[in-house]
Amino acid sequence: MTAISRTLSLGIAFCLLSACATAGSDSWVELKGKRFIVEVADDDAERARGLMFRDELADDHGMVFLHDEEAPQAYWMKNTRIPLDILFFDHARRLVSAQQRVPPCSLGDGCPPFRSEGPALYVLELNAGVAESLGVKAGDELIFGPGITSKK
Repeated sequence: MTAISRTLSLGIAFCLLSACATAGSDSWVELKGKRFIVEVADDDAERARGLMFRDELADDHGMVFLHDEEAPQAYWMKNTRIPLDILFFDHARRLVSAQQRVPPCSLGDGCPPFRSEGPALYVLELNAGVAESLGVKAGDELIFGPGITSKK
C-alpha cells in the first residue's frame, strides 16, 4: 500500500467514524410540528439517571425514555435541578397524559412521583412550559426520527 492510498484510506475511515458518531448525537423527535434534539434513555441505568444533576437543558432539547413494556409510569424529580414537562405516550406514540411544569426536587427519596394517567411506553421530558406553548393534548402523536427505535 502506497503512502497516498494509506492516507486516503485513513481519511475515509475517519470520515465514516465521524459520521457514525454524529448520527448518534442527532436523535430527534417531533411533537405538534416542533422538532426536539433528544438524548435516548433505553435501558434501566439511563432511565434511572435521566436528567439528574443537570443545571440546564438547551431550548429545543429533551430526553426520550423508551420502556420495555407499556404500563402505568411514574417519574420523580430526585436530584433534578431544572423544571420539566413530563409527557407520557402509549405504544402508538399518542399522548396519554402530561405532567406540566414539574418543579425540581432536592428531597432525595422524599421527592413525590408524577404518574401517567394510563399505560405508557414512551416518556418525553422537555423544559417546563414547552407543552403549554405547543398546546399539547391527549392523543397528540410523537414522531421519532430515524435514529430512535420503537419498542412495539
